[in-house]
Amino acid sequence: MRIGFVIRQLGLLLLLLSATMLPAAAWSAYDYYHYRVQMPGTGAAFIALLLSALIGVATGFPLLITGNTQNKQLGRKEALLLVALAWGVGAALSALPYRLWAAMNPLPPGTEQAFASFVNCYFEAMSGLTTTGASVLTDIESIPRSLLFWQAFTHWIGGLGIVVLFVAVLPILGVGGKRLFRFETPGPKKEGVRPRIRAAAQVLWLLYLGITLAEVFALRLVGMGWFNSITHAFATVATGGFSTQNASIAAFGSWKVDGILIMFMFMAGVNFALYDALLAGRWRDALRNPELRAYIGVMVLATVLITALTMGNPVVLTDGARAEGFWPTLRHGLFTVVSIQTTTGFCTADFDQWSFPAQTILVLLMFIGGCAGSTGGGIKVIRWVILFKVLYAELEAVFRPHVVRTPRVGNAIIDPQMRSAILVYFVLIGMVVIVATGLFIYLETPQKLDSDGWDAATTAFSAVAANLNNIGPGLDRVGAAMNYAWLNPSTKILLTLLMALGRLELYAFLVLALPAFWREE
Repeated sequence: MRIGFVIRQLGLLLLLLSATMLPAAAWSAYDYYHYRVQMPGTGAAFIALLLSALIGVATGFPLLITGNTQNKQLGRKEALLLVALAWGVGAALSALPYRLWAAMNPLPPGTEQAFASFVNCYFEAMSGLTTTGASVLTDIESIPRSLLFWQAFTHWIGGLGIVVLFVAVLPILGVGGKRLFRFETPGPKKEGVRPRIRAAAQVLWLLYLGITLAEVFALRLVGMGWFNSITHAFATVATGGFSTQNASIAAFGSWKVDGILIMFMFMAGVNFALYDALLAGRWRDALRNPELRAYIGVMVLATVLITALTMGNPVVLTDGARAEGFWPTLRHGLFTVVSIQTTTGFCTADFDQWSFPAQTILVLLMFIGGCAGSTGGGIKVIRWVILFKVLYAELEAVFRPHVVRTPRVGNAIIDPQMRSAILVYFVLIGMVVIVATGLFIYLETPQKLDSDGWDAATTAFSAVAANLNNIGPGLDRVGAAMNYAWLNPSTKILLTLLMALGRLELYAFLVLALPAFWREE
């Protein structure tokens, strides 16, 4: 394995990530000189961001110059290792602004500082980069705006992936870039938007940037300030879910804001390759896409069921207010369904107050997720489509053994290799969920989880599901109106690992545990 070349590329990645801290530092400087009295801690945030960027440069530059430059191509093993290291090391660097700010901005004795622990900072940073949106913050609005900007920006740069940005900006990878792009881009089938992989990454990021700008101006037009418009656009297009408000989207109390976010969350959950097809004039191909149809169908069905199941009871919002009637129920039901299925995690309604059948639907949506090639997490709609196609074919073969029917998705044949890959993926997901849920309960102890009427199994299972599928809010003690601050450090580390596993769809991390991966061939 060419470790030297991996080290060199990791150094380049750290330099690039360090540069992304500068916009947040600029915002901090603006807040300090204009609102220093109203916004305490902005000066410390400015220093923390600059120091973090300098540390990133001081770490990345030596890696860059000491790494091997003789072979400029990544093999399969090197690509897998670099992807895993990119997210692990990238989260560590992204956590530094939080930790340095807390060190320079101590709270009075007896007051708990959320970022006093590096584990908390790493959890928050990994949650940002993996677009999970789980948070350890109990009072979001007390954090300086520049750090909230950085928090949202980590969503944005992680949305299509640090690695995809890396390939788009740094052409030195050459053919190896294709391997990187393949392992980072989610979905069962890695089809490039353009024949050349660097061109594909650039097209994806141009689409990503265009959709983000469109949402920023749309939110601004309905009365949201520039800061909230930008940060919420970052979080929406990346399907991340970090908000600048303690009550999440309910704090704005606007059906117009809700409507814009629903539209852009839906768009972010669609395969970005379809937008390229639309721009190329292939409307019919895009609209006939079987995954897109299934994605819309599941969303509509879930909205109808959720609305029916919650009708007749007041909708409790995350800011404590209540709403009654058909239209408020439909509005918050639709918002929640779109937010959960796209794995964004924004909240307007406290769905912990909903019935068990309604919550069950939300958990199922967590595992369905968005489309392959989108910024959404979850198992992906296309995998479910393929699974049901294969199951139908196998069941039909029981009573029609002489009929040879080849399962298809659209015009594409589901070959035996794809069948086995899909089945293995579902088995792996099930194993990870079972083991992680058991570990969660063991680390937190059932007595602690069951205190004050909380259900241990529900909390543990939903926390695992929400973090593995990169959603954020779960149920009970990790529900829409709650957070992850109360967990043990060991449990936070477990959930952080699940975020990375889910973002990279298991394989890029799991293969590193195999001894055969490290053997020379």
